[in-house]
Amino acid sequence: MVLVLLGFGLLAGTAGGLLGIGGCVIMLPALYFIFNYPLPIAIGTTITAVIITAVSGAAAHIRMRNVDWSTVEAVAVSGGLGAVIGSLIFIYLLSQIKLLNLILGFAFLYVSLRMIYEGFFRRGVKTSSGDKVPGGFMSKIIIGFFIGILTGIIGLGGGYALVPSFIYILGSPVKIAVGTSLASFISMAVVSGGFKLYQGVVDIVAAVCLGVGTAIGAQLGARLVPRTPAWLIKGLFGLVFLYVSLKFVMKAFGILI
Repeated sequence: MVLVLLGFGLLAGTAGGLLGIGGCVIMLPALYFIFNYPLPIAIGTTITAVIITAVSGAAAHIRMRNVDWSTVEAVAVSGGLGAVIGSLIFIYLLSQIKLLNLILGFAFLYVSLRMIYEGFFRRGVKTSSGDKVPGGFMSKIIIGFFIGILTGIIGLGGGYALVPSFIYILGSPVKIAVGTSLASFISMAVVSGGFKLYQGVVDIVAAVCLGVGTAIGAQLGARLVPRTPAWLIKGLFGLVFLYVSLKFVMKAFGILI
């Protein structure tokens, strides 16, 4: 099982590095639907694994000078506080699995629509340049806080929410958005993972295996970007995540698809 989880983490990290979405959106539904983990443990294990991935990815982007530290200061602090609130909400949702499925269903619906749009409709669109994430300090505080809450609840937030927020809301260059997101997300992942470890909803061995595999895979995925029609793969993954979102929603109503 250890080798299986390492292998799957490698696969998730490679896909995440290639698509710029992070491995958590691949790990979470896989743990739940493929490996049959209870949903709270799938969430707890995913966010704990992502700590390793975020630290590894942030270190690489720091070396490449893709991190805007003024933004990290604002987002990491507010995101950490938001993660505390989200983790407390998660405690309530432990007894509301149907509601948790619905929340995840709509979260993955956002992922799918964003990827379909970026893959099939946004090809060739130029992005901004520079070495900073534009926007005011307060806007970054607000973004970090609410994404921190989301992270505490469903264990997603880095590539899933921070990167598109930096790019589409604040107008950040893509590489700065990715690097700054990873550095900012560490605090949210540590807080959320710490709460879930305390709550006993983390498979520690699985989290370490997935985290190590994803950290390695992300480096491989990044190297494949220049050689791959990423728009096509992103669009196809968007269709897959559309199915995943429907699985979560239907599961809430006791319907398996």
